[in-house]
Amino acid sequence: LNKPEWYLTQVLMWIGNHAKFLDDKIQPILDKVGSSVNAGLEFSRALVMLILEKLAADIPCLLYDDTLFCHLVDEVLLFERELYSVHGYLSSFPSCMHILSEESCFQRWLTVEKKFALQKMDSMLSSEAAWISQYKDITDVDEMKVPDCAETFMTLLLVITDRYKNLPTASRKLQFLGLQKELVDDFRIRLTQVMKEETRASLGFRYCAILNAVNYIATVLADWADNV
Repeated sequence: LNKPEWYLTQVLMWIGNHAKFLDDKIQPILDKVGSSVNAGLEFSRALVMLILEKLAADIPCLLYDDTLFCHLVDEVLLFERELYSVHGYLSSFPSCMHILSEESCFQRWLTVEKKFALQKMDSMLSSEAAWISQYKDITDVDEMKVPDCAETFMTLLLVITDRYKNLPTASRKLQFLGLQKELVDDFRIRLTQVMKEETRASLGFRYCAILNAVNYIATVLADWADNV
């Protein structure tokens, strides 16, 4: 259960190793009889169906172990990325995202995603470098004077988007968007709490850093507005 990468990588190897044989030997036979079947894709689809069976059996066994469950999700997302980008798998075919979208599994995924995101926010705001810009010494890069915590937070949101963007239904994506909105609001509250501690020194370093953080986040969210 703690090594899903073993069978996921094995399947990717099988797909890659058989590609030339299927294209050179099997596809011409199918073409000759006028079949529209793509030998390589059908081979991939059959192997993915085996993975779906394996996931359906394994997931109930690790649903409440955060570490194992997160590792499984991470490995499945890596597998899916390679399956589509390297092997040309079709989005209309069955995929692992359908298993991750099933109710009990999906709700668990949302829960652990939120848990780890909040932990990340705790650590980024308690860091000594939280209010310091990574690029403070490079003037042409750092026009907005973005503090490290704001940049790390927006990267966190971007990573979450990247993880859920291939979910098969819009309703599931919207639930993840809801989580991101919760995180933005949580970050806003945290910034407000820090700002209240700094009101006596409103021209102080940290107070200005908070304003820069808010400006940066608002600008990036506006840039993302066209991303469906």
